[in-house]
Amino acid sequence: DREIRDLISRFLKKNGFRVDAAANGKEMRAALVASNIDLVVLDRVMPGEDGLHLCRDLRKESRVPVILLTLLGSDTDRIVGLEMGADDYLTKPFNPQELLARIKAVLRRANDLPVNTAGRARRLAFAGWVIDRVARELISPEQVMVTLTDGEFDLLQAFAEHPHLTLTREQLLDLTRGRSTVAFDRSIDMQIARLRRKIEADAEAPELIKTIRNKGYIFTPDVLPVEE
Repeated sequence: DREIRDLISRFLKKNGFRVDAAANGKEMRAALVASNIDLVVLDRVMPGEDGLHLCRDLRKESRVPVILLTLLGSDTDRIVGLEMGADDYLTKPFNPQELLARIKAVLRRANDLPVNTAGRARRLAFAGWVIDRVARELISPEQVMVTLTDGEFDLLQAFAEHPHLTLTREQLLDLTRGRSTVAFDRSIDMQIARLRRKIEADAEAPELIKTIRNKGYIFTPDVLPVEE
């Protein structure tokens, strides 16, 4: 939509970003070739190629971060968008300040945190556990499904995508804030304590999620993709 596109462009330019606007997939591809693009804000519903198709094509050839804008706000639509490779998902109508905050958060993640190559797979395995990123399920080594809240699941997924890295509380908030329709209502520390009680053999002496004093947390196990 030209009006929304122009509004977003003006707003982001006022906030220090260089912006290339594109009305369709053809113009987007031309901009990606002509300019050094750091992030794509992509409308999901468009004439011709829709946003999901464009996002999927982008993922085949580029790791440029993508934020999807859409009128479709169900959990299924959000999950499909993320599965196509989107880094975040914002439902219309939206506050431009929220879009700005999400753009900054996604860019921080892209610039600061290398993602484990296994982290893009649908299912990830660690220490006998399996996490299904599409069904949002966690299966124990005993093949029992473990119930997690949205916040706990997003936190575990963030850890699984960034194993062996010390993550600060701010980074964990960035990694989880855009993924769940339910914002954290407690501190990261409380969320981690609850998650540890569900996945650690001894929550008082954790081996999977370790605390790094004055720095943050580290997910210690190796994480591997599960073959389909």
